[in-house]
Amino acid sequence: MAARRALHFVFKVGNRFQTARFYRDVLGMKVLRHEEFEEGCKAACNGPYDGKWSKTMVGFGPEDDHFVAELTYNYGIGDYKLGNDFMGITLASSQAVSNARKLEWPLTEVAEGVFETEAPGGYKFYLQNRSLPQSDPVLKVTLAVSDLHKSLNYWCDLLGMKIYEKDEEKQRALLGYADNQCKLELQGVKGAVEHAAAFGRIAFSCPQKELPDLEDLMKRENQKILTPLVSLDTPGKATVQVVILADPDGHEICFVGDEAFRELSKVDPEGSKLLDNAMAADKSDEWFAKHNKPKASG
Repeated sequence: MAARRALHFVFKVGNRFQTARFYRDVLGMKVLRHEEFEEGCKAACNGPYDGKWSKTMVGFGPEDDHFVAELTYNYGIGDYKLGNDFMGITLASSQAVSNARKLEWPLTEVAEGVFETEAPGGYKFYLQNRSLPQSDPVLKVTLAVSDLHKSLNYWCDLLGMKIYEKDEEKQRALLGYADNQCKLELQGVKGAVEHAAAFGRIAFSCPQKELPDLEDLMKRENQKILTPLVSLDTPGKATVQVVILADPDGHEICFVGDEAFRELSKVDPEGSKLLDNAMAADKSDEWFAKHNKPKASG
């Protein structure tokens, strides 16, 4: 499993202006690429919507060696109801803490040197007030699970992740594919994991030749396959193959063929400009305000 990589987490966003401000100005991430699509994704990357949408990848460095955020925006949808499924992303950046203070972005100190903040839409981020030279500041993604033991069987036995830390008493475990990659933290919660409309998706890559085997394994183990192996096109860029799975709590998991994904995910120097142009051209907020109507909820 050494060739597997943690890639990104997918967020649905209702307000691109505020979202761009948070990731660029508060966290200090860069826009790595921006893409516009006229119709919904075959693998439901943008959620269960079939209209026009956009995808913006933001991170602290190239996707080849950084865990990034994929921001999907569905035109005409202004907000998404949150569930209890996504519990936060933790990153180490004293610069982000400093930026948040300067911009008066709300921060709450939840442990010594650790600040909780929210991205627009209510997604939680935990900022550690320290910096990690020469490595990706994004440390872990935390997801809620209803049965830690069952989830560990799935993520470790079937998906081949290694356990880095485990605390039965606190019902948490830290998993990963490699020491130098962003980790996945599973945190036990009481009751069911609710995904609501804002549900995200975590993505990993593996050698393309492993994708059919992964799909077969899930079929044999009677696990949920949301989207069987499919090719996804991005205008003017590489076509990638993906399989979309769901873990025992319904968390969506994308596995993409690594070779083509490295082609697709090359940094586009025009990315930030493309996002700004798309936001300037999107008159939907003005239209809804003029007609005194709220944007739809996801």
